[in-house]
Amino acid sequence: MHPVTVLILSPLPRPDAGPLERCLDAARGALAEHHRRGFLSAGAADVVVRREPPDDVSFGARLRRLLRELEPAGLVVLGAGSIPLAVTGDLRAFVDAAAADEPGALANHRHSADCIAIARAREGLRDLPDLASDNALPRWLDEVAGVPVQDLRARRRLAVDIDSPLDLVVLERAWGAPALPVPDDPWAGPVRERLASLRALARDPGAELLVAGRTSSAEVRWLEGNTRSRTRVLIEERGLRTAAVGVTVGRPNRRPARSILGELLDRDGPASLGRHVAALADGALVDSRVLLAHRLGADERAWPAAEDRFASDLLLPDRVRDPWLAELTRAAAEATVPVLLGGHSLVGPGLRYAVRSDRR
Repeated sequence: MHPVTVLILSPLPRPDAGPLERCLDAARGALAEHHRRGFLSAGAADVVVRREPPDDVSFGARLRRLLRELEPAGLVVLGAGSIPLAVTGDLRAFVDAAAADEPGALANHRHSADCIAIARAREGLRDLPDLASDNALPRWLDEVAGVPVQDLRARRRLAVDIDSPLDLVVLERAWGAPALPVPDDPWAGPVRERLASLRALARDPGAELLVAGRTSSAEVRWLEGNTRSRTRVLIEERGLRTAAVGVTVGRPNRRPARSILGELLDRDGPASLGRHVAALADGALVDSRVLLAHRLGADERAWPAAEDRFASDLLLPDRVRDPWLAELTRAAAEATVPVLLGGHSLVGPGLRYAVRSDRR
């Protein structure tokens, strides 16, 4: 068994970051400290929380540099917003995997990793390319480097990630979630109201709930077994963040990101969102990142700024500077049925926390 270094990547906010970005950074900083203590208790030899200014350096290039600097035997690498619901046994599983004598890797989810353990890391990551993000690392290890990859996808709590202040509000009720800074009212007020309405709908056998975006069959099964409402699901663009690795392994995507709901908005404009949702269901959770990818491409650098996306998630259209996203946000906020906009966590692993009402 080899000593394990845990590397927690926690980028510094941009100098001109807005208040919502800084709120998210504070929560991620608190979670990084929570994980630092947890991984040490789980047997890690060292935990490094690396805060670096934002730049255009890819995840792959950054990790290569940090490998040269830290020279780990076994490595666990994760983002500061990753696996907030992990328990001690989960952290120990990652540490044990990284400490193994034989090459191998363990991810929270092999198709979209936020936390991954690599045994004999310097050997396994020797030829690591300039991957854009950590999400694609398991696929590269498996398909290119020949490193066996296992995952813990059955532990759905490990797929939850904190990518937006909205996720902090959704996880307020999650059992086992650490105490993290949460946006105060009036910022979080509209979202809390919509969450209460959507949770009531989920208990109503006469209601229908729409989920649109990067959800999964596992979440659909959970909804069918744990809510009383009927469910209408539109699954689109799963693997959006990992699609770029297809070029690296010689299998690029055959088409750009496309969305059926996005096509409707192209035809009728973003202000039509509420009308379309009300025609389909009594409430909705919508992955707005899929709509942005449909409109602007999968590269997030072409999307509205993070502060705009976070304000949209909190249904604050007056704080959104991008005209198209502001109009979409206003349509969601003023819809005749409750609508929430968000990212992958909202419609994916965080969905069960958004629609159920049990408290921590």
